Amino acid sequence: MTEDEAVAAVRQWGEAAPDAVLLDGFHALKHALRFGADVRLAVAADKKAVLTLAGQLADDLTGTLDERLVEIPARALKELLPRVHPTGVAALAARPARRANLDTLSRAPRRAPVVVLDNPRNLGNVGAVIRLAAGFGATGVVTTGDLDPWHPNAVRAGAGLHYATAVERLPLPELPPGPLYVLDPEGDDIRSVTLPDDALIAFGSERHGISPELRERATRLVALPMRPQVSSYNLATSVAMALFHWGGPAPV
Repeated sequence: MTEDEAVAAVRQWGEAAPDAVLLDGFHALKHALRFGADVRLAVAADKKAVLTLAGQLADDLTGTLDERLVEIPARALKELLPRVHPTGVAALAARPARRANLDTLSRAPRRAPVVVLDNPRNLGNVGAVIRLAAGFGATGVVTTGDLDPWHPNAVRAGAGLHYATAVERLPLPELPPGPLYVLDPEGDDIRSVTLPDDALIAFGSERHGISPELRERATRLVALPMRPQVSSYNLATSVAMALFHWGGPAPV
């Protein structure tokens, strides 16, 4: 890589960054590429080290990364990012078209639920939930409230798996169609309930729980089993338990 090419990459980064999704670190870039993200630019301070890591963890992408990674000086990478990921690589990608995501979320029949996060407050938790939803094959994750589920901190926590499921922020009146199962301590034990494939499974915020507005819209309230005097589970843990229950027993 020549010095001119490195300078051009830094300039391109500055021009593209305001409208792009930041893929911070090797795993975010890896997953984004695997699930069809339009990666506009990928940079690394040590391209050889990143390719070595790819050979160990993602051999299917070694050739792609070799073609697309631009090596820039370490000091330049530090200037481009709020903090440099330990893997020393970052990329910019286009955000999926909102219309396409909305079509996916509303398409019927759905083969897997949509996870609804009601006014979440922690970006790390949102990213962790998206990562779970992608792993379970959920149709998507919808958030309400003012937090952007595509914030760089959420994308980082989700390891780039925003591209493996439909992620959007919507007001309550515009939630996708389908029966709404709301997690609430006063609900029926989830183990006695069958969650349909087209369900919306809704979870309250980390501090305040489900909003009265969403609770009123519920088709059914369901509760996770919990030992007395334990106040709550982590949001991502709750989502994992609900999706595991939806998935049912392993095939024989």
